[in-house]
Amino acid sequence: MSVSVSRSVSRLSVGRGLLYLIVAGVAWGTAGAAASLVYRTSDLGAVALSFWRCAAGLVLLLVARFLRPGPRSLTPSREPLRRRVFRTVVTGLGLTVFQTAYFAAVSATGLAVATVVTLGAGPVLIALGARLFLGERLGGGGTLAVGGALAGLAVLVLGGDGTAVRPAGVLIALLSAAGYSATTLVTRRWGRDGGADASATTVGAFAVTALCLLPFALAEGIVPHSTDPGLVLALLGYIAAVPTALAYALYFAGAAVVRSATVSVIMLLEPVSAAVLAVALLGEPLTAATLAGTLLMLGSVTGLALAESRGATVSG
Repeated sequence: MSVSVSRSVSRLSVGRGLLYLIVAGVAWGTAGAAASLVYRTSDLGAVALSFWRCAAGLVLLLVARFLRPGPRSLTPSREPLRRRVFRTVVTGLGLTVFQTAYFAAVSATGLAVATVVTLGAGPVLIALGARLFLGERLGGGGTLAVGGALAGLAVLVLGGDGTAVRPAGVLIALLSAAGYSATTLVTRRWGRDGGADASATTVGAFAVTALCLLPFALAEGIVPHSTDPGLVLALLGYIAAVPTALAYALYFAGAAVVRSATVSVIMLLEPVSAAVLAVALLGEPLTAATLAGTLLMLGSVTGLALAESRGATVSG
């Protein structure tokens, strides 16, 4: 299961971390589409959906952690207990904001706009935060890659036909981007310092997130009502297993060993995979804007990933 790939980050190579992030980004791209189907077929709200995603994902992660063959931890944790607790709480709060605000933005302004605003603002916020707090520099190639990725997102947004952009939804998506950026930065910071267990980080963060969301989910309505409960249950199971338990375990492991700005650009695979899914499975037309924006982002991801793995971009 997903946690089996999340061993001590100190043993994870940058190349493997890049692969984990690529898989996570593609998996995340399917979450918004599944959430849209949940909204269409039930009365479940954004907070309740986010709670079920985290709670069910936590159960899957715990089961996988106990079923994993071999020792539970390859190396003893070198972190003091207070630091581990603080790291888990901070990461969980970041996930709470990121996930809930994203699902709310999908409901408010649609899947396409919510996804591209959240992931488009991410690289800018992360690059700024990494420079201010982590001392990481993009370099010329990294700056070009981020610019190309943002250009691709702009093409997707401005080139879309009939897309309803609602200001309130955009603001919620920016809040989601802030939560995502904070989570990425703290994961990189503690992973760079060493001693962090990505598996334990993922499990602890989801426990904190589920606890934070539970009272709000109860107030919103935690049990969905639908004429097709089997479909809703299947969608919730998929959201919990693939873009949650699997993707976040891979994300935390990869983000701990890969530079923050690189992580932010690779995660732009999320809107790319969402666009491909919309064309291939939902029958949406493949427009010139969709194709051009997708190619720009894929090119940026590829270039920055190669630079990271070869050590061509040096942080200072």
